Formats: sequence, structure tokens, C-alpha cells
Amino acid sequence: MPADMSADLLDRVRKLLAKAEDEGVTPHEAEALTAKAAELMARHGIDRAILGHLQPGTDKPIDRVFTIDRPWADVKAYLLSHLATSLRCEVIEIDAPGGSRRLHVFGYASAIDRASILYSSLLVQMSRALAVQHVPAGLTSVRGWRRSWMLGYATTATALVRDAEQRAAREAGDLPLSGPSTALILADRTAIVRRLADDAYPATRPTRVTCAHDGYADGYAQGQRADIDSVRLPPQTTAIART
Repeated sequence: MPADMSADLLDRVRKLLAKAEDEGVTPHEAEALTAKAAELMARHGIDRAILGHLQPGTDKPIDRVFTIDRPWADVKAYLLSHLATSLRCEVIEIDAPGGSRRLHVFGYASAIDRASILYSSLLVQMSRALAVQHVPAGLTSVRGWRRSWMLGYATTATALVRDAEQRAAREAGDLPLSGPSTALILADRTAIVRRLADDAYPATRPTRVTCAHDGYADGYAQGQRADIDSVRLPPQTTAIART
């Protein structure tokens, strides 16, 4: 993909996400705009992967540390980790001061950039959607309900991104290439990223984010779209490995 075409596509993505974040947009409109942005992002990712195979200097594996501050640091980490792994990155949680969280993300530069763009937008959308929710009466913990709601929202939103990525990869599989298939290129990139993370952190263990409030189902329903009905991510399992 030529640089000017790539920049133009990402500009379209940013404009779609900016509209989705606008306070005057309804939740359904925001979801539709985000879905379209995720679709364009996925196509961009496939194009960058193919170009990176043909011209290795255009997209290299890198790593980046994200520091996530309170409030709701664990929910934000959950969102970012699921977005990053949906884009074929590896995520390691490392020690952080106070109540903050730190995620060490390994991936190709284009994938980490896409994850960062989507993460920033979805944080705004999630916060705006939560602000207008009716909190059920008689709760033992309003904070617990809100946290569970955000986990549900994050699960559905990242499933949308994962589905867009998988669909783009399937559609690209039929493209004629002089060399490896798109699937093989993506698998090779995934293996390279995994080796980088394993070399940096040879001993890790999985972590879990749990929720015990009914808000999860409400948040999940808020973010769900018809075109991701086939995707179901476990509600209590994150993609984070921790040293």
C-alpha cells in the first residue's frame, strides 16, 4: 500500500471514530461508525502485512509499554489487551506503581498503532455510554455494577474488532500473490511477535479479571452488534500474561 493511500485510509478511520465519540451521536450510530472503522482498520492491517512481506523495512516488529492510570485501570487494561491480541500482538503485564497498570505490548508497528487508535476511541465511547446508563436500584455496590458493565462492553467491542480482522484475513486469502499466501504471512508475523515476547519474558503466567455483578450482561448487550453474533469471548479470561 503506498504511503499516501495508507495515510488517507487512516484519516478516514480517525474521522469515523471522531464521529462515534461525538456526544450528539446515538449509541447505535456510534456502534455502526466503530464497526466501519474496524473494517477499514482490518483491511489496512492486511495491506500492511503484505507490503511488509514484500518490503520488510515498511513495517517492523516493535514493543511498546502502555501505562494505564486509575480510575478503572484493570478494565482499561482488559480493553487494551484484548484489542492488541485481536490484532496479533502479544501482551505482558508488568509491575506498576500504585493502582496503575502497565502493559508491555509486542507486535508489528502498524498493529500497535491500530490498537492504540481503537483503544483511545473506545475508552471515550465506553465512558459516554456508561454515563447515561440507568443503575438498578438496590445494588450492594454501584461501583461493582459499573465495573462489570464496562467489562461487558469491552468484551463485545473487542469481539467486533476480532471479527473484522478474521473476516479481512479470510477475504484476502483469495487474492493472488506471487509467493506465500496471506494466511502464511500472517502466521509468520504472529510467530515472530510471540518469539519476541517469549525472549523478553521467558516465564509468565495467565491472569484473570473477574466480575460478580449483573452489569456485565447489560454492558455486553449495549456493545453487541448483529454481525458479531458468532463471536463469544469468555467473560472472565483476559489475554494478559504476567511475570
